[in-house]
Amino acid sequence: MKISAQEEYGLRILLRIAKETSEEGLTINDISQLENMSKANAAKIARILRMAGFVQSTRGNSGGYKLSMLPTEIVISDVLKALGGNLYDEQFCDSFKGLGQLCNNSVDCTVRSLWKVIQLSVDRVVTQITLADLLSPEELFREKVIENINKQLTN
Repeated sequence: MKISAQEEYGLRILLRIAKETSEEGLTINDISQLENMSKANAAKIARILRMAGFVQSTRGNSGGYKLSMLPTEIVISDVLKALGGNLYDEQFCDSFKGLGQLCNNSVDCTVRSLWKVIQLSVDRVVTQITLADLLSPEELFREKVIENINKQLTN
């Protein structure tokens, strides 16, 4: 399993914008420099985040990107879906059916079940995490997530 560069940089850009204290927000140049990425890639990802409603942009000399909602309202599962989608969805198996029209294992497939369980597990975690959580120090964030996972396992 891999997390895409777009998902990684998208979260990092959101965090940068959330930490920005100026009224103008951050420009593409700012984002590019702060995250050590190309302007084209920063602009592409910022556009996706804007189209998904997480950030707003203002044009002009005093323009930039700002969050369009509070960090507590931005759920990480929504961000990841906007940036790249799920790790697994029902169409996934269509890409791995081999040479035939249908997968040989389309009736009884434990591998498909494995991917579903992994997706459900990821969803259970990322639906409980907000951008505000990611703004906290790493150790506190990790403790909170582990505590939430342990609660889920005992329920």
